[in-house]
Amino acid sequence: MDLINVKEALEIVLTHSQNFGIEEVDFLNASGRVLRERIFADRDFPPFDRVSMDGIAISSEAFNNGQRTFKIEGIQAAGSPQLTLQNSKNCIEAMTGAVLPKNTDAVIQYELLTIENGTANVNLEAVKSFQNIHLKGTDKKQGDLLINENTLISPAEIGIFATVGKTTVKVAKQPKVMVVSTGNELVEVGEIPADHQIRRSNVFTLVSLLEKLQIKAETLHVLDDKKVLLTKIDSLFNNYDVLIFSGAVSKGKFDFIPEVLDQLGVKKLFHEVKQRPGKPFWFGKKVYTERSRSEKTIFAFPGNPVSTFVNCLKYFYPWQYKSVGLNFENKQQAILSEDFYFKPELTYFLQVKLNQVEGKLMATPISGKGSGDLANLADADAFLELPDNRSNFIKGEVFPVIIYRQ
Repeated sequence: MDLINVKEALEIVLTHSQNFGIEEVDFLNASGRVLRERIFADRDFPPFDRVSMDGIAISSEAFNNGQRTFKIEGIQAAGSPQLTLQNSKNCIEAMTGAVLPKNTDAVIQYELLTIENGTANVNLEAVKSFQNIHLKGTDKKQGDLLINENTLISPAEIGIFATVGKTTVKVAKQPKVMVVSTGNELVEVGEIPADHQIRRSNVFTLVSLLEKLQIKAETLHVLDDKKVLLTKIDSLFNNYDVLIFSGAVSKGKFDFIPEVLDQLGVKKLFHEVKQRPGKPFWFGKKVYTERSRSEKTIFAFPGNPVSTFVNCLKYFYPWQYKSVGLNFENKQQAILSEDFYFKPELTYFLQVKLNQVEGKLMATPISGKGSGDLANLADADAFLELPDNRSNFIKGEVFPVIIYRQ
């Protein structure tokens, strides 16, 4: 069977994105989530004529009639009820953010005043009506749309939620994800491995990558035993929407995952992609006929660390973006800073270091020891995606880039 290319694999993955519904969360916990409702202004913004400079509030008519000295009647502080200017020839000191006092229509900042013995002398030749005043409703009117649905929530949106009194907001529900590692050679992070063992690392890389998407994944380790794998994986389908495997998907004698998933009724959508690293990537779906059980999506990544890393960024990230209604298209590009040669007819995800040179994003190849070189990920910033139809890549050429270090 011919391998599918990267473009075809991504199209299949995106075709099987899934809407997991809506949940309501505390507005302070909504950052990074996708809004599933529209947010409207509950009143005018600003809700009153607001003083925008510390100074005195006056009647511009009195000033334009030649008056330059104003007796101070009182102080309008921010957050205090609106005062009324009793005599149009007087003034009221007004602080930034305060309600504009009644019978006044201009504010002159302190820097243009001389105040002595309760009287303000204005050192200014002209005053405009409503100067230094933020008029009621000039930003938004009551009922105006402030945030549309399907917006990725940032700190800016959090502030708006607070402003309109939205203590909880509706957001796209995240899938329940289990990240599964396999292999008899793996031990826990806190253990001292024997010479023939290594510590579990891929699952925690994946957990961290998923946390960037606001997904709180759980982890599980299963030994390379077919019967154990069958039992464990079957039980996971009852509680999780997505299973992500790291390892046991290639053609080794203990790579049981494809066979086990087939026995459990998971439909294989593809296995092996025309790429390096990450060629043995397996993707499938388990569909239930019962209404009470939704579809289950399975990403089975190769166990080599760099393979797991790049496949998560290239395939799971766009799948999740589309599932929650975000634009998944990666339009980022970088310029190859030196000639590079890669012979196999595979899409190559080249690890690169990024830097800005005269406003251009340059990508410098990082030499590594292949897909098992986990430490090399710390030296690079991104993967430059080189096409599969050629071998020579020339300095100055532009290619898509998947950036993982901001």
